[in-house]
Amino acid sequence: MSYNEQKVTIEMGGGMAPIELSTGKLAKQADGSVVLKQGATMLLATVVSSKEPKAGVDFLPLSVDYQEKYAAAGRIPGGFLRREARLSDYEVLISRLIDRALRPLFPETYHADTQVMVSLISADKDIMPDALAGLAASAALAVSDIPFNGPISEVRVAKVDGQLVVNPTLPVLENASLEFIVAGSAQDIVMVEGEAKEISEAEMVEAIAFAHEAIKKQVAAQVELARLVGAEVKREFNHEPSDLALREQVFSATYDKVYAVAKSGSAKHERSEKFAEIGEAFFATLGEEIEEDTAFLLKKYYHDVQYEAVRNLVLNEGIRLDGRDVRTVRPIWSEVDYLPAAHGSAVFTRGETQSLTSVTLGAKDDEQMIDGAFIHGYNKFILHYNFPGFSTGEVRPNRGPGRREVGHGNLAMRSLKQVLPGAEENPYTIRVVSDILESNGSSSMATVCAGALALMDAGVKLKSPVSGIAMGLITDEKTGKYAILSDILGDEDHLGDMDFKVTGTANGIVGCQMDLKINGLKWEVLTQALDQAKEARLHILGEMNKTLSAPREDYKPHAPRIIQLTIDKDFIGAVIGPGGKIIQEMQRETGATISIEEVDNKGIVQVFADNKASIDAAVSRIKAIAAKPEIGEIYEGKVKSIMPFGAFIEIMPGKDGLLHISEIDWKRLETMDGVFKEGDTVTVKLLDVDKQGKMKLSRKVLLPRPPKEDRPQRDQAPAPTASDAPEA
Repeated sequence: MSYNEQKVTIEMGGGMAPIELSTGKLAKQADGSVVLKQGATMLLATVVSSKEPKAGVDFLPLSVDYQEKYAAAGRIPGGFLRREARLSDYEVLISRLIDRALRPLFPETYHADTQVMVSLISADKDIMPDALAGLAASAALAVSDIPFNGPISEVRVAKVDGQLVVNPTLPVLENASLEFIVAGSAQDIVMVEGEAKEISEAEMVEAIAFAHEAIKKQVAAQVELARLVGAEVKREFNHEPSDLALREQVFSATYDKVYAVAKSGSAKHERSEKFAEIGEAFFATLGEEIEEDTAFLLKKYYHDVQYEAVRNLVLNEGIRLDGRDVRTVRPIWSEVDYLPAAHGSAVFTRGETQSLTSVTLGAKDDEQMIDGAFIHGYNKFILHYNFPGFSTGEVRPNRGPGRREVGHGNLAMRSLKQVLPGAEENPYTIRVVSDILESNGSSSMATVCAGALALMDAGVKLKSPVSGIAMGLITDEKTGKYAILSDILGDEDHLGDMDFKVTGTANGIVGCQMDLKINGLKWEVLTQALDQAKEARLHILGEMNKTLSAPREDYKPHAPRIIQLTIDKDFIGAVIGPGGKIIQEMQRETGATISIEEVDNKGIVQVFADNKASIDAAVSRIKAIAAKPEIGEIYEGKVKSIMPFGAFIEIMPGKDGLLHISEIDWKRLETMDGVFKEGDTVTVKLLDVDKQGKMKLSRKVLLPRPPKEDRPQRDQAPAPTASDAPEA
């Protein structure tokens, strides 16, 4: 054996398979490599970091990629190339979960290029890998010599039937009333993201605390694995030069001026220009010839001045950059039906953040196909978030959505999804698009508010309107002071210690996303932040209600209509026809779009069109094909064939019944000659359907019965039943 494998096992309890972490067998040339195994699920996590940083870099260039190998689930990728391509949105979201948990735990002065890669190499259909990826990534760092203030771990916490569970299987998760991914170290929580069905703030805190207990066990296992491989000592580094005299010079020359600008309550661009002018004026006093290292430190120290001034202004005077106190939400205005051609639209503006959101209603054919190794299927609620450069006054090429846009859109989607009506009330595929036209903090929460208004404007019957708020935190470890900020600005997000987004209805929380940049968030601070968020959230809902408080009674006149029919599954083939001939013909002749699928042994048919005439024509034809003949009903039938003993009458498309010679008239007929010809229309009544499905029809029962003395004397056997007749 040419390797020295070390393993640790984490017992999960609750009947779940244990988690095994091993290292030393695969990918040994990486700085750190770990294989995580639970059941049939296996993740390979690797980490590599350069020994020295690139020149002029004053941040951590960390890249995190999570990828699912299709072979892990026994599948072959779709597409022309039949190979794994760019990361899907699902993989991007998991990559972000890992990144957001790891990034705050690297030393602030560590600036070397670092790459974390996590691959799903084997998949258990019931064990969700996203809740294990952060653990695998942290374990790879733990067994490396890369400086890291971890370990951390991530778990999924859910409440099912009133009980909290960690990392439930996929089938169990379907019945959960809350679902959060929680990341943290042994001491602190660093990230939370998830959705819920209108839960209370207390329920959320309880779930996070429950998840933290499981995280502590997983962190302890990583510490043990690092000890087994002798990785407790990390590499030494010096990535950030320092000049304390220069730092003091920068602070003494600029701090008071920066503090005054911060206190002036000016608008975003005016404030940025004034900050830049102060820095440039000071740099000019140092002469034109400034060494590269000195220029690097000047930039860093002047940023530190802004950081300290803004935070001290809040902590000491309770004043924020735009002049608000810590609880006040910026002014709000909103408008619906702004886009006349859209099926629903809204503009939502809060301070200097603005979203223009549209809603489009589509048919089943418009569903989004999800083709991943672990998750594949169809999605009928889509939300896209766009963040163009002009929203912040920047010149930036438009190269499609980045990871941030995917993440922000996902948070808004998960929040609005919780209040959508059920499939029976909403047969549409819905696409919501939020274009951010201005941004100065919390554009994802503006998307939630604008999305709720646009959906209601479209006539979608939301259970409740939803609003969202972004909370911030400023702390001082030395004094113990802290301030929780409602509705944070972009600068407050950048310079603060927390970005905590909470969405909800008047009844409770439906979504959240929390990122911490500090070690330690006391539970009482978290509780206070949630209570303050509720106050702000309800205020925003009140402002939204002034514009539109409930869904419109009907869809827009130009919006398409969908009629949904349920038919017996035996008629699915008849509606589709050989090779799709019948359904294609109906679509071509009526102008409607028709889709059909089998659900719970029933055929669910959707008819989609932008006018009533098309829908009515298509529905009529489908009902005719799928209708079941009812005994006692009267039908206008067509003579399909004539036999010596009677005629076969088509009373519905593809449904023939026997009209026996004795049931044609009250008078006795000796022969069928001259009675009917093929194609004649005959009114008949359905008398009986036997066990084989053969139908017995009668014409004479619809005719006046002659007086008794005029009735013919019959010396013959009774008329045969439908089952006695020969096959047509």
